[in-house]
Amino acid sequence: MLTIGIAGGSGCGKSTVVREIIRRLPGDAVTIIPQDAYYKDHGHLSAEERKRINFDHPSSIEFSLLAHHLDLLRKGLSVEMPVYSYITCARSMETITIHPSKVVIVEGILVLTNPVMRKKLDIKVYVDADPDDRLIRIIRRDIEERGRSYRDVLAHYEKYVKPMHLLFIEPSKRYADIIVPQGGANHIATDILASRIRMKLAE
Repeated sequence: MLTIGIAGGSGCGKSTVVREIIRRLPGDAVTIIPQDAYYKDHGHLSAEERKRINFDHPSSIEFSLLAHHLDLLRKGLSVEMPVYSYITCARSMETITIHPSKVVIVEGILVLTNPVMRKKLDIKVYVDADPDDRLIRIIRRDIEERGRSYRDVLAHYEKYVKPMHLLFIEPSKRYADIIVPQGGANHIATDILASRIRMKLAE
């Protein structure tokens, strides 16, 4: 099993890079594990307390469970991946069964910040993008998908997203084996990455 970590700032185009990689590989060869599924459960908090959750800090992720699931998949065992809701800030009672495959991609802003996770990744990728482009995508996504107001999005960005990016996420770029500039629009870099994955699978 080949494990790939794809990280980068919020709104940088990670999901686009992942989709492009999948499009270039056999359909049944790739399993995607979103880091966001492993956010710690905060369903017990009040609505006001939930607004103060720092989703961009490494401590918000249950990395121990994510690392354990990767170990089980590498052993050929299926795992039950949590389902997390940004609306309720809680994990669902339901889970998603993830089966082993030739390639497992772990995607999320904080994937390269955790030293245990980095040791479990065969290829580490950082998707880079202009801060202004990322902010535009963040505003659009948080309003459309997470039910936040424009004012709330900007306040959250200023208080959590930007400082955590500078403190944790941007520095994690130095651990990457491959850096993809210009976000998901960089088709040449995506082609090179997909070719590298195919080479690994052929070894």
